[in-house]
Amino acid sequence: MKVHFDNLRATRNKMLYFVETASYAYLNTVPSGFSNNIFWNIAHVVVTQQLLTYRLSGKDGYLEQSFIDRFKKGTKVEEVYGKEDLEIVKDNLFALVDRTETEYNNNVFTFFKEYETSYGITLNSIEDALIFNNMHEALHLGYIMAMRKSIAV
Repeated sequence: MKVHFDNLRATRNKMLYFVETASYAYLNTVPSGFSNNIFWNIAHVVVTQQLLTYRLSGKDGYLEQSFIDRFKKGTKVEEVYGKEDLEIVKDNLFALVDRTETEYNNNVFTFFKEYETSYGITLNSIEDALIFNNMHEALHLGYIMAMRKSIAV
């Protein structure tokens, strides 16, 4: 599974670049034709990784429920995200990947609740969730790259 964690870090590295090189206004811009912004997409993947791995394994994970509720599946931009939100994302972008990998290697994920994704893919194990999560994050990286081209600097 190491390669899957490495691939996740590579995707998140691209996302970190957007976070570190863009202004709050840029990250908060919802381009025409999109329902969310770059910041929401990055926060969303951080939240979704925790839900797919920890929650489906019967564990709480490491994000506050209030943060999860703002960025989980089905949410959209309803506010301007600021410094505090950005710090939460930056603090957790890689820390949660590292923690998940450590806990996976320590066999913490012994239970998994079957889940059918919006792609129609059924996840039956933590391994399925980790692999699907990378696919999900790549999709959102694609959205971010398209948004980037749509936002006038």
